[in-house]
Amino acid sequence: MTRILVVDDEPQLLRALQITLKGHGYDTVTAADGRHALAGAASAHPDLVLLDLGLPDIDGVDVIRQLRAWTPIPIIILSGRLASRAKVDALDAGADDYVTKPFNVEELLARLRAATRRATPRQKAEPVRLGRWIIDTADRRITDAAESGAAGEASEIHLSPTEWQVLDVLLAHPGALVTQRHLLQAVWGPTYVEETHYLRQYVKHLRRKLEQDPSRPRHLLTEPGLGYRFLP
Repeated sequence: MTRILVVDDEPQLLRALQITLKGHGYDTVTAADGRHALAGAASAHPDLVLLDLGLPDIDGVDVIRQLRAWTPIPIIILSGRLASRAKVDALDAGADDYVTKPFNVEELLARLRAATRRATPRQKAEPVRLGRWIIDTADRRITDAAESGAAGEASEIHLSPTEWQVLDVLLAHPGALVTQRHLLQAVWGPTYVEETHYLRQYVKHLRRKLEQDPSRPRHLLTEPGLGYRFLP
């Protein structure tokens, strides 16, 4: 059973989340402040942390940094802070995703499922479906799903090495927000973390090649001011 550490200083919300998660098959442990959250993460060995940023003793971003010093456990932020800067700070500190209060329970559960799937080790990378295309990142091939298995050679899309690098990062985090800073550092290195125009151009190229309607993308989405999200 997946165990979730829920951290929030609102007793009613903490209780409601505990009941909801238990009803959907999760085991939960709770903490009402940062100090108990850090202690709970060390002692209870949760599979995921659901963390509020506005804690009474330690700021949530500092809790993320302290957790990231010793564990890669998935962290989803659940916070009422609406400013983009707060979201970026939390994601850059090491959070995996961000859900804003008030939240939709079904959306939250979907984010939890996505985060736990990403944290499950896989023996090998499996092909990913994006619209009509099947993407094999191991062999660097993109083929038309409608034609695969049919007689003759399937239609293929060819990407540049940099386009593959950007796509690799997005596909590795299905459903999650990937910050601009993370993408830039992963593809171009730490000296390029402010060159957001690079991303705009390469994501535009990827949409032109992979989306059915590049002007209204369904799979490679922009989170304005934050980053990008791949939706299978």
